[in-house]
This record gives sequence, structure tokens and C-alpha cells, in this order.
Amino acid sequence: MHPFSELVLPNGAIVPNRLAKAAMEENMADDNHAPSDDLIRLYKSWADGGVGLIITGNVMIDRRAMTGPGGVVLESETAAPRFREWAKTARSGGAQIWMQINHPGRQMPAAMGQEAIAPSAIAMELGDFSSQFATPREMSEDDIADVRRRFVKSAQLAEQFGFNGVEVHAAHGYLISQFLSPITNKRTDQWGGPIANRARLLVEVVKEIRQTVGKDFAVAVKLNSADFQRGGFSTDDAKTVIAMLNPLGVDMIELSGGSYEAPAMMGHARDDKTLAREAYFVEFAKDIATVADMPVMVTGGIRRYPVVKEVLDSGIDMVGMGTALAINPHLPKAWRSDQTTTAMLRAVTWKNKVMASAAVMAMVKYQLQRVSKGKPANPNVRPLFALLGQQLQAKKQNKRYRRWMSKAMPHAQAA
Repeated sequence: MHPFSELVLPNGAIVPNRLAKAAMEENMADDNHAPSDDLIRLYKSWADGGVGLIITGNVMIDRRAMTGPGGVVLESETAAPRFREWAKTARSGGAQIWMQINHPGRQMPAAMGQEAIAPSAIAMELGDFSSQFATPREMSEDDIADVRRRFVKSAQLAEQFGFNGVEVHAAHGYLISQFLSPITNKRTDQWGGPIANRARLLVEVVKEIRQTVGKDFAVAVKLNSADFQRGGFSTDDAKTVIAMLNPLGVDMIELSGGSYEAPAMMGHARDDKTLAREAYFVEFAKDIATVADMPVMVTGGIRRYPVVKEVLDSGIDMVGMGTALAINPHLPKAWRSDQTTTAMLRAVTWKNKVMASAAVMAMVKYQLQRVSKGKPANPNVRPLFALLGQQLQAKKQNKRYRRWMSKAMPHAQAA
């Protein structure tokens, strides 16, 4: 399949080519946790860069539940002009723009000062870094109903503000992924036990969104191909979940892998033999795609045109790139004339996988911040420099978030 051929989605919408800007966590919200000027400028770079699909970084469905400071929150129409400008800018080059909507569950930093909730009260296991995440409270039926309602509300608002679709984040160890994994879901009610129960939250969220939004509005799901943890969500589980999603009008499945505890999405799985240096999850995806009725997208380490071509020729429908497009937002446009062009971040060789993963994330955010201000990326930035800078920024953003929440809390419950 040619990378610049169109993709017709199940809902009839057309994605102009097979190259997608995958979600990255930018942490560039303004003081009201709406899209900032810097964030909108960043998306203008991708809009001009030639991708067919742009998937936003995490947009949180609940201001009390953040993957990190500086995140965008969409609960109401309060910041409608900012979201409309974001969508309009992202669409300006002809790409589709999908909003990734998410809830962190237990993967919310304790420094945010909020109560973490999860399917079961199981703490994060990150060695010396475990204390950075509080033990979550097990969710009640009311909590689960509230989360479902919030996912649907955020999807409705995304459609209202001009986005072409939403992607429900059910991967990387966030809340829905926590329900899917037997490691983090020890419930004995209708939400736990066999995979049909563990997938219930995802299935019901997707059903309710699809019933609420228009036919032309895309509904996608990001799913782990595997957790890369012994006893966790497996490739067979992924196949079962996709079979459950097949009849629900899902327009695309994006396959990734890992979690904070096993950060395979950064190329650092606990079983490194299962991962290639580029296109980390393509072998899993080729297997999983055999049961999918909807298009399948693969994300994870892809940065070269020949690899893109190989992935598409293997039967995968869409290729997602994150880090490569943080370094060179115009990489797809460059490939039209020079297919040898690539974009590669400096290697992180630290032995501690948690620290290495954090450093990679910090290095990517460093590129995003530079591009958002009109500066060229610096892929050779030192990992320690980027990580320390990110930690300093996070402290400032945490203080800003706490101030914002102290003013907003009377309204947060009713959002």
C-alpha cells in the first residue's frame, strides 16, 4: 500500500493519506487548562507537514484526574473558542483531527494532590519511584457511571468544536487499560474476572459515544497489543476485545503496548527480545489485525519511509509516528521528494528502565516546546538536561494546577 494513498473509514470519511501524527503528551495547556497559543502553533506545524491524520495528545475528561500537569481538560463549553481554534488550525492542511480522550486512573502523579481511582486498590510498582503515585481507591458503581458519562460528554464537545473524531485511550496502563488487565483489575463483580467483564467499560463507552455523535464523526480506540507484564493483558485478550468492538461502528484501532510499569511504548519492554528497534508492535499487530473488521493503525518507533512502506505492505492500514514528528513535523512532506529523510532522537542508554522512559518522554517534550515557539528541534539534547528541565517545569505546573483546582473545586463535581 502506498503511504500517500487515501484511506476510506467505515463511516465513509476519507483520510487523505496513511501517515498519522500519533498522540504525545504535550503538557501545554493555558492557565485554564484549555489549548494554549503554543499548543495551537505546534499543531499548525503538523497541519503544514503533510500527515493525513492528527491525533491530539491526552485530553482529560475530568479535571480531578490528570496524567500530568499542564494537560488540556474538556468537560464543558467554557473554553469553546480555544478548542474551535485548535481544531480549525489542525485541519488547515487537509488532515483529519481526532481528539484523544483519557482518564489516568491510578497513573496520576501524587503531586497533583487529587485522589486516584482505579478498578482495584492496587498501587503502582515502580521500585524507588512508586511513592510518586498514590495507592488508588477502588471505584464504586457511581464512579464507573461518572467516568462513562464524562467520556461521552467530552466526545460530544469535541464534535461540537470541529474535531473530526475521538480516540478513546484504552492502552498504556491508563484507566480503561487498568480495567482490561487482570493485574490491575481484581474485581469480582460485572466489571472484573473474564475478559468480557474486564472489557465492559470500554465497550459501553464506545457504544454510548457512537450512539451520541454523528455518523461522519470518527470513533477510534487505542489498545495495547500486550501489557508486556507476566499475567497481564495479552495478545489473545486484544483479539477478543477487538472482536467485541467489531460490531460497534469503530472506525480505527490503534495498536501500541506497555504501561508506566513496563514502558514498551518507549522501546523499553521487560522482554526486549520481543521488540524491534523500529515499528515496535508491528508483529503483534499483523496477528491481531486478522480479527479486526475496522482499519488498524500501528504506532511505536517508526521514523523511516522504507519501514512505513513495509508496515503498510504487511496489511496494516495506517502508520502512526510520534517522536519522529516531534523532531521534524514536515517529515511526510519531505518524503514526497526524498525518501531517505529520517528523524531520530539521541539514544538513552540508562539501565533503569523507569528513568530511561522518563528521560525519553522529557526529550520528546523538549522538542515539542521548541517547535511550538518556532524554533528548530534539537534531537541531540542531553537526556539529563531534558529530564531536569521537565521536572522543574512540572513543579511549576503542579502549583498552577493546585491553584486552579482550589478555585474550580465547587464546580468540578458537577462538570
